[in-house]
Amino acid sequence: MCHKHQFPCLHCHPHDYIRMVQHMIESCLVFQMSKDECVEALAKHANIEPVITLTVWEELLKENKAFFQEYFQALSPRQSSVD
Repeated sequence: MCHKHQFPCLHCHPHDYIRMVQHMIESCLVFQMSKDECVEALAKHANIEPVITLTVWEELLKENKAFFQEYFQALSPRQSSVD
């Protein structure tokens, strides 16, 4: 049974929901966030379950290996300066 929601619902419209999470992850990437920072931000600000964010992140990683290799290399200096 579907209910009216302001945003796509995982149960009512799973494809739209996953697409929304993907767009949110892409926004996190623009802000050069790590995977953990992205998971935390989406959980806190968009009420997205961490397991959903992690699953979508892993699928994006599989589909865009070269992009993520460069992305993680670019993040490495930032992450080591934070530690």
